[in-house]
Amino acid sequence: MKINCIIVEDSSIQRMAVAKMVLNHPSLNLVAEYGNAIEAKNGLKTHEVDLIFLDVEMPILNGFDLLESLQDPPQVILVTGKTEYAFKAFDYNVTDYLQKPLTRDRFDQAIDRVLSKFKQKSMRSPEDEEHIFVKSNLKKRKVILNDIKWIEALGDYVKLVTDEANIVVLSTMKSFEKQLPEDKFLRIHKSYIVNLDKVERYNSRNVEVDGKQIPLSRNKKSMLSEALASL
Repeated sequence: MKINCIIVEDSSIQRMAVAKMVLNHPSLNLVAEYGNAIEAKNGLKTHEVDLIFLDVEMPILNGFDLLESLQDPPQVILVTGKTEYAFKAFDYNVTDYLQKPLTRDRFDQAIDRVLSKFKQKSMRSPEDEEHIFVKSNLKKRKVILNDIKWIEALGDYVKLVTDEANIVVLSTMKSFEKQLPEDKFLRIHKSYIVNLDKVERYNSRNVEVDGKQIPLSRNKKSMLSEALASL
């Protein structure tokens, strides 16, 4: 498996350091290097890219700004000298976070994560790939429907609980419910929608999904039984 990647870094010395590791890794193919995020954004329109090595602090457009501008970004490994970006990085669903100066062992660990994600994706059936785009943290994010375990109401927001992360979206439950296929998702309570494929067991009061007990409204029990029977 060869992964097409680009490097986005304003320091030529740091670009060379990352490029050296990329070129010495058997699974990586370096497509291009960019000195700023604006060049990278334009380059992504013409290149097929699977992975971005992305610096955070760059002039005019920083790394997070670049991610927010991409509708369906590829995998991302953030490369930065500051640890305070680590927490924020995972709000953007990056695959990994590398701190400068890079080490070969840590670099290889990050690439192993990238390869693991690609293998998981390649094993999905076309049905599993059915997806929606949601806006979270001011950026659009692709969510595979089969990854959603349940959706929970949080006031003016809804929380999508997925295999990889919790995603908070500004929406009402009623509005979000309309985006979901009726044969795969069911609103079982005023505050919960469940993925029917993820239901492990249920009784008159609760539905169990991935070990969590989710409340079941009395008037929804028969609907749940019928929906599960038709799967």
